[in-house]
Amino acid sequence: MSRQIKGLLYFYFTDIRHSLTIFWSILMGILAVSLLLVYVLIGDDGFMTFALTGPMYVYCAVYGFLSAKEFIPYSIKMGATRKNMMVSLAIFFGVISVSFSIIGTVIQEGITLLNEVFGINTFMFLHLSYFLTDTILSRMVIDAFIMVFFFSLMFIIGLLFYKFGLAIGGTVIGVFFITFVVGLSKGWVAEGVIKLYKGLDMTYFWKLGIISIVIYSLSWLFLRRITIVKAK
Repeated sequence: MSRQIKGLLYFYFTDIRHSLTIFWSILMGILAVSLLLVYVLIGDDGFMTFALTGPMYVYCAVYGFLSAKEFIPYSIKMGATRKNMMVSLAIFFGVISVSFSIIGTVIQEGITLLNEVFGINTFMFLHLSYFLTDTILSRMVIDAFIMVFFFSLMFIIGLLFYKFGLAIGGTVIGVFFITFVVGLSKGWVAEGVIKLYKGLDMTYFWKLGIISIVIYSLSWLFLRRITIVKAK
């Protein structure tokens, strides 16, 4: 690994440290309050579910989008080559996705174990793996690939806004939104969701990983001639 890539990775991980602290503090605070409600208030008379991975997916999507305007100008100022920027960001997105999937799984397993020890069955985590063979490995694989997908998709959308400005970026997003609305009205989206649910298995998420790589590869079309000047 070149010194330039190491330098870029150091900057990326240093930059994300503050937002990670805030994110995990808020998420753990919400989880703690939810558990307190279950243990103290709800007792055996109710039931609560918690989607631990949902906020992580949203975080990765938002950070992927912001990475375009946050990291690209600084990387160019550092004299980084476009190739090194692309490689370093791929490593960065991959490490964050895998780390989040591991942390999320450890937290879920730890709390589930404590609930079993104390005989508490009124709290349950929600996860996509419950529709498949639910194992620790399957949860981590699913989470990692979904987060990589969100990173890749939102990063390339962020590059679209960065390079071409709000007008063109907004137009492209608007076209996709209108297509989605039309799909809802025509029933295409509902049919697609039903078909996806019926055929859902682990191969789908491996395919999602490949799609994420393809999407991220397309970012080279924006990065190869990108400048420090953002379009408006």
